[in-house]
Amino acid sequence: MPDMDSEKHFTLDEAQSLLPVLEALLKRAMEARRTADEIEEKMQALTRKVFLMGGMLLDVERVQRRRAAHASHMQQAKDSLAEIDAIGVQVKDLDTGLLDFPCLIDGETVLLCWKMGESRIEFWHTLDAGFRGRQPVDERFTKKPSKNKPERPN
Repeated sequence: MPDMDSEKHFTLDEAQSLLPVLEALLKRAMEARRTADEIEEKMQALTRKVFLMGGMLLDVERVQRRRAAHASHMQQAKDSLAEIDAIGVQVKDLDTGLLDFPCLIDGETVLLCWKMGESRIEFWHTLDAGFRGRQPVDERFTKKPSKNKPERPN
């Protein structure tokens, strides 16, 4: 497990402000993977057909284009996920668009939790609890750090 102390920590406001960018990256990754999966299914169907027929003539250029398109879409999905990772956000489930943002609360790293389709980050959970252990965000996440003015010497 990665050392959470060396990872970036987000405030609720910081995490919330990143949602539009992250949602666009997630959608791009999801669509690219969905398209790659469709191409893969077509390629597997063709392989089965060739096997069942004991061989057949193939449009080799078409097969090569499909393979190249598959590789391109897979790379696009990987690149989008790498961008999210570089921001410091964890993709927990690409199928549902589930993201976790490490956050420091009361000296402990917890995870702000957001799922595609939710308008705001409204939940968090401990590192061990996971999605099922989500709890509503409370005042600890919304309070601003105090900005005490230094005392002037007499």
